[in-house]
Amino acid sequence: MRQLSELDASFLYLESETTPMHIGGIYLFDASEQTHPLAFSTFVAYLRSRLHVVPVFRQRLKEIPMRLGRPYWIDDPDFSIERHLAYVNLGEHGRRASLMTLASKILEEPLKRDRPLWHITFVDGFKIDDNDTERQGFALIVKLHHAAIDAFSGEDIIGKLLEYTPEPRPITPPRPWSPRPEPSEERVILQAGANILRTPLQFTSLAFNAAEATARGLIQKQLRKLPMPFPVFSAPHSPFNRQITANRQIVSTSVDLPRLKAIKATLGDVTLNDVVLGLCAEALRRYSHDHGADTSRSLVAMTPISVRSNSLRRATGNQMSAMLLDLSTSESDPALRIRKIHRNAVASEPYREAIAADRLTELLPSTMLALSARLYSELQIAQRYQPAFNLPITNVPGPQVPLYLQGARLTQQYNTAPLFDSMGLVIVAVSYQGRLTINFTLCPDVVADGSSLEGYITESLGAIEEAAQNLGLDGETGEDGELPHQTLTDDVLTALEGVLKKTLHRFRM
Repeated sequence: MRQLSELDASFLYLESETTPMHIGGIYLFDASEQTHPLAFSTFVAYLRSRLHVVPVFRQRLKEIPMRLGRPYWIDDPDFSIERHLAYVNLGEHGRRASLMTLASKILEEPLKRDRPLWHITFVDGFKIDDNDTERQGFALIVKLHHAAIDAFSGEDIIGKLLEYTPEPRPITPPRPWSPRPEPSEERVILQAGANILRTPLQFTSLAFNAAEATARGLIQKQLRKLPMPFPVFSAPHSPFNRQITANRQIVSTSVDLPRLKAIKATLGDVTLNDVVLGLCAEALRRYSHDHGADTSRSLVAMTPISVRSNSLRRATGNQMSAMLLDLSTSESDPALRIRKIHRNAVASEPYREAIAADRLTELLPSTMLALSARLYSELQIAQRYQPAFNLPITNVPGPQVPLYLQGARLTQQYNTAPLFDSMGLVIVAVSYQGRLTINFTLCPDVVADGSSLEGYITESLGAIEEAAQNLGLDGETGEDGELPHQTLTDDVLTALEGVLKKTLHRFRM
């Protein structure tokens, strides 16, 4: 019985009908060199034989009565792999556009909480090349809940499930597995009571949660009186920060990693991650300009940083830090912007020493975070005030060697991340075999003409290459008086400190 961390649990409490909190993946496999295409039944047998490498695949949530604490992961006594799999045959419509449309619809649906939080759809009849109907393949559409993994551990899981050689691994009978007995309600309540005694602030959270209806009204009244915006709400308005709906669209494009590495070498003292962020920033600037948005103020991105290490005992769960990063989109020179992004990043504490996000969630229990998020949505704070940040951007290094599934080579992968209220766009960049795929998960009711983002990436890369050659190694960023950059933890704690000071001041009076 393993309890979710505050960070893991927050992804459960933030979930709603319009904001499913799972991470998605679309994996394309080339089976054209195989004598017989991989059958769905063979895939099921293969996955069944590999379940032991991902224990969370057979664990479900155990909720604590009356929400006396965070849920636990327990073995699912009723586990059945068939409840987590689906089969679709695209037939004559096996083109990439049809696959992405199907994936968007599948990823709109939240995972069911009465079973382990994952699902895989096997897509048959897929054509690897739209121009060559003879190249047969298949695809996997994967959903894994953010409470169980983050983007970095998700890549680790896929790496464990797939193979590193084109010779198919023999499918062996699954290892014997017996679920550990489900803990009794009494045991769970006693454990929750012990946790409350160890963490007094949790009790405050529970009391707050129990009086939520009353608290909601009081907080709304007080929140409207506060002198907004807080320091944390310092990002400018953008086309991406409006109330979202349940609709999703996936837009992806790939670029060669050697081109990005050449830009890095030309600019000198920057990282490859700085170049990726600069490429995204240039595409967002072009999109904003063409859609009539104000580009005079720089967009702010929330960039997760993995703090996972080999010494950690569990390979799943969320082990991240978060950094608020000014993307310098007010700078017109895209090469100079990359240097500014680098300067902004090294000024942030997580760049030098990543600080786990648990530091924040230990101070703000997940139930309070969930209520705060709901109020943020209901009060439409992002519309009335400046948002905390404009969008998340995650850069996940993937394997540079080919991966296989029973002899079929993985040719392409697309990755998605959850959206949440007032954040209608998220970017996930993943590298694989010398190429970087930039994935935009967006709400089409918020981000108009989202498919144009693919073209903006292509245009932006050419513009950056030209600007980098002109700037060279000697170009200086100069001092432009931009605001100092803090960690997400620092920003939120600054906001809370301000509220606390005002409250104490009233008591003194």
